[in-house]
Amino acid sequence: MGNSTTVQSVDRALAILELLARDGPTRVTDLAAELDVHKSTAFRLLASLEQGGLVEQTGDRGRYRLGFGLVRLAGAVTAQLDLSRESLPVCLRLAEAIGETVNIAVPRNGDPVNVSQVRGPAAISGHNWVGQRTPSHATSSGKVLLAFGALRPPTELERYTPHTVTSVGELGLDEIRQRGWACAAEELEVGLNAAAAPIRGADGSVVAAVSASGPSYRLTPERLPEVGELLVKGAREISQRIGYYG
Repeated sequence: MGNSTTVQSVDRALAILELLARDGPTRVTDLAAELDVHKSTAFRLLASLEQGGLVEQTGDRGRYRLGFGLVRLAGAVTAQLDLSRESLPVCLRLAEAIGETVNIAVPRNGDPVNVSQVRGPAAISGHNWVGQRTPSHATSSGKVLLAFGALRPPTELERYTPHTVTSVGELGLDEIRQRGWACAAEELEVGLNAAAAPIRGADGSVVAAVSASGPSYRLTPERLPEVGELLVKGAREISQRIGYYG
């Protein structure tokens, strides 16, 4: 019953937002009538939405309109769309220059999630990383997001290969921040190496990572510093394209 009531409240709150978007500033009594609920129920829903900044009262007592909290939410969606679109030409160039698969990963619910992928001319694997959640401590993108505060270190670091680092203190997060890129050498899969660099949003915070990954016989540990620096330059350009000018 509790879950049913919660879902009903969410549905009604969404209906209020739809009504305000359609009709503009509206009285509580009119909203209650549209929803076929008691006025006190409408007040309670509006109070919750107002607390989150999603609605606000107008100067005309008893009327509500959409709040500026929706602008913040819309901005987050727009930023993600901008990231995928604006990073594409840079990722295409990086994939061509490095010869390997290039991915963009963003932090989601405690882990990196790959949101776009470009395969380089030398890539032989058909593996598609888009939409996949990967462990932060065993991937180059994850280490970047950890080092720059976009993710928190997991409480338990699972071992995936004999090379997986299972101690936060040994991830080298300070070194990653200093040099500006991270690497993972056969830490998620045996035979797979990768490097990554941070992408910053308009406010300067790290919002994503751009990485290049490939087989260890081609993307050797000796080559990772060179690839890391290429990714740093690419990440800087992507950051500028989505509004960061620091």
